[in-house]
Amino acid sequence: MVTLCTTLDGVDWEALRRDLIADDFHNGRTTAQLRLSFENSTHVAMGFDGARCIANARMLSDGVGNAYVVDVWTHSAYRRQGIARQAMQLLMNAVPGQHIYLGTDDAVGFYEKLGFAPQMKGMSLIVGRYLDNGTPPD
Repeated sequence: MVTLCTTLDGVDWEALRRDLIADDFHNGRTTAQLRLSFENSTHVAMGFDGARCIANARMLSDGVGNAYVVDVWTHSAYRRQGIARQAMQLLMNAVPGQHIYLGTDDAVGFYEKLGFAPQMKGMSLIVGRYLDNGTPPD
């Protein structure tokens, strides 16, 4: 049985990183950087099957009018069961009145079902070399 929560209690960060790598959802963060990314987020939604973290999503928010969702993932063996939808709902419920922005390459239909609509083109820039920013290595 999958349970969702809004804390980071019980996350085995190394196991989560291994699962992200195996699911081709890893972006190169070390285990310490992965953990710090979530710890520094305003809101999180974590899905567990027993002690194993099988889903995650996180949000950065200014607490006033704008929020940004990143790292929405469900382990491939658990997809299409509504877990990501529930995780997103937890995040959306946490920021009433705020504009939520996110980027996606391949899940447009999923987010449209949640009420998101295409918006202006987003842009990005990496300052220096990606992930070379003083965060702790493993």
